[in-house]
Amino acid sequence: MALLYGADAVYLAGTAFGMRASAGNFNEEQLRQAVGLAHGRGVRVYVTCNTLPREDELQRLPGYLEFLQDAGADALIVADIGVMSLAKRYAPRLALHVSTQFGVINSAAANSLYDLGADTVVLARETPLEDIRKIRKNTPKELRLEAFVHGAMCVSFSGRCLLSNYLTGRDANRGQCAQPCRWKYHLMEETRPGEYFEISEDGGTHIMNSRDMCMIEHIPELLDAGVSSFKIEGRMKSSYYAAVVTNAYRQAIDAAAEGRTLDRIWVEETEMVSHRPYSTGFYYGYPGQHYSSASYTTGADVAAVVDSCDEKGNAVLIQRGKFYKGDRLELLLPGMAPVSFTVQQLYNAEGEEIEDTRHPAMVFRMKLPLCAPKFAVLRKRR
Repeated sequence: MALLYGADAVYLAGTAFGMRASAGNFNEEQLRQAVGLAHGRGVRVYVTCNTLPREDELQRLPGYLEFLQDAGADALIVADIGVMSLAKRYAPRLALHVSTQFGVINSAAANSLYDLGADTVVLARETPLEDIRKIRKNTPKELRLEAFVHGAMCVSFSGRCLLSNYLTGRDANRGQCAQPCRWKYHLMEETRPGEYFEISEDGGTHIMNSRDMCMIEHIPELLDAGVSSFKIEGRMKSSYYAAVVTNAYRQAIDAAAEGRTLDRIWVEETEMVSHRPYSTGFYYGYPGQHYSSASYTTGADVAAVVDSCDEKGNAVLIQRGKFYKGDRLELLLPGMAPVSFTVQQLYNAEGEEIEDTRHPAMVFRMKLPLCAPKFAVLRKRR
């Protein structure tokens, strides 16, 4: 989805040393296939190697680094100076990107990392926009500055949180965060055990729940400040999320580069994926928490994904959510605003007319308003 809808690069992980241990990561064969697929479309692949390895893990790292270089990855995303040193020795052809986990918020740190061989620094999410401008002014132009523009925010500074480890034994700095910052908390008074009390006046008890970041309306300012590339959170997200958000930011970046005003439809698209209330992160000051709930909202649900389609729009699709003949759907295509249409006829895989797509993951046929590529998405607004 990321490739189809306009990404210039994707980041992913192998089965070790990545900060998303439960993300359904790539084994060696899958990683080679992913690199080949991306390179076939002219897209770069960055592999996360951004945990903080313990002493007993270091012996496994050289072989893993050699494999990533042999697999054809373009860069490593690292968060440890020792890993950087080993990468230069065992995978010298790979560019080095310093992870946001490192917590770079000033030019001194960025310059030191550049001297150590960094090609790109992914700035800490807590870096204000005006500081990015100053960092760009005080660092070599060859050093690329990357910044997060969309996705979840962490209650702790650049993910350096011990809360998950303390409460559950799952170490956030080793890719196993249980996200206790999203839990609902109450107070208990020592003389009244078992009685739970709300923490705040308005009853909200999600006291550590952060808003999500959305910077789609501020791409020109980020470019002007000197940001080289924009990072969208995609791991642990759905393929639909990757498609919609990548498509929207692709349009925003292209519009900014060409000096055009961004069409509001692309801002609205960010509301069509699962998200918490949005903020502009720390770019313009304190982002604010969202105390009342940690739940997600979305403006639409996925109805189907295109498997094949001819030039006239006759398509074979795979069901992702039940819908009926007569429903109003939207077709999502790369580089285009959503195309709304009414479902006229539906057929099962055997060509028999049906009234709805009631079976999970069923294969069915219908006519689309336009020719659509494989993996184009049909959705139904809520």
